[in-house]
Amino acid sequence: MRRFFPLAAAGMLLLTGCGGQTVPAETPTTRQIIAMDTVVQFAVYGQGAGETVQAAVEQVQELERLLDRTEADSQISLLNRQAGELTAVDETVYELVDAALTYSRETAGCFDITVAPVMDAWGFATEDQRVPERAELEGLLPRVDSGLMTLEAGTPPRIALAEGQAIDLGGIAKGYASDCMAALFAQREVERGWVSLGGNVLAWGTRPDGQPWQIGVQDPRYPNEERVVGLVGLEDAFAVTSGGYQRYFEKDGVTYHHIIDPATGYPAEGGLTSVTVVAPAETTENGPENGTLCDALSTALFVMGEERALDFWRTSGQGFDLILVTEDGRVLVTAGIGDAFTPDEESGYVYETVS
Repeated sequence: MRRFFPLAAAGMLLLTGCGGQTVPAETPTTRQIIAMDTVVQFAVYGQGAGETVQAAVEQVQELERLLDRTEADSQISLLNRQAGELTAVDETVYELVDAALTYSRETAGCFDITVAPVMDAWGFATEDQRVPERAELEGLLPRVDSGLMTLEAGTPPRIALAEGQAIDLGGIAKGYASDCMAALFAQREVERGWVSLGGNVLAWGTRPDGQPWQIGVQDPRYPNEERVVGLVGLEDAFAVTSGGYQRYFEKDGVTYHHIIDPATGYPAEGGLTSVTVVAPAETTENGPENGTLCDALSTALFVMGEERALDFWRTSGQGFDLILVTEDGRVLVTAGIGDAFTPDEESGYVYETVS
C-alpha cells in the first residue's frame, strides 16, 4: 500500500479544498520517517502536538521491531525459524496474528498471512524477482493455510506454525499501526491530525476550517505520478488502498504484480487495478480494529475481484465502504461514501455509485 496518499503529504495536500480555497492558517507539528518498509508521515495539531508525534514515532518503530519478518531479531522472524514449535510471543503479536486468522476465515482464504513462502518464490520480499515454475508453486501451496497454525492464549501467549510454513504480516501490520495511532490520538485528546503509513491513512478530526480531510486515491494507470481518480472527504476514518501497480515486475512482456492469490500462487486476476477500503476510526480498546480490517480487506477484495468484493461488502455487515478501480476503466464507489467522493472528471474513467 504505497501509492495511496494524502494530497497534503505532497505539499498540495490536505490543507487545500477541492475548489482551491485556502484553509485558515493553523500549523501542525509534522514528522517523516522510514519504517515498516515505507514512508510514514505524521501531522498533529494543537497543544502537546510535539509530544504526541514523538510518541507516535516511537510506537511505529516498536511495531516494526516486533512485526517485520525481514529483521532477523523480530518475533515474526523467530516464529518462522521455529516453525513446528510452540513459541512464546508478545501480546501484540498474538492479537494481530489472531485477527489475521479471523480475516482469513471470513474471506475464505483470500487473505492469508501464510502466503510468505510463495511471495519468496516470486522474489517480492527482495529485489531478485522472478517467475517461479508451476511445479515449484504447487509444492509450496500446501503450506499456504493459516488453519494449520496453532494459537494458545495464556501468559505468555504462544503460536506455532506448521512445519515448512512462514508468515508475512505486510498485508496487515500497517493497518494495525493505524489503529494504534487512533488509540494514541484518542488517549491524548488530539483534536485534529493525520497519519499516512505508505497508503494506510488515518484522518483524525477535521481540517482547521472544519471541513473533512481530502484524501486522493491514486490513479493506477500512473503509478509514478501524483494523479488521482478522485478525492474522498474523511474525518475520523481510515482509508487503505491495495493495487497491483504498487509493486510489480515485467518478464517477457508480461507484468506480474505482488498481490498473490493464495489459492493459485499467482498474481490475482480479478479485473481490478486498485481497491480502497474506508471505515470509521473507532477506538473502543487497544488492539486490532478498523484500521487492521481495512488493510486486510483491501488485499482480500482485490483477490476476490469486482463481483465477489461487492457481494462481500453487501453481506459482511462490517461497516466499511469501497472505491474499486477496474481494468476496463470504471470507478465504483459504494453508497456509504458516495456523497463524500469527488471524481476527477478529466481522468477518463466512468464513475458509478453502487448500492
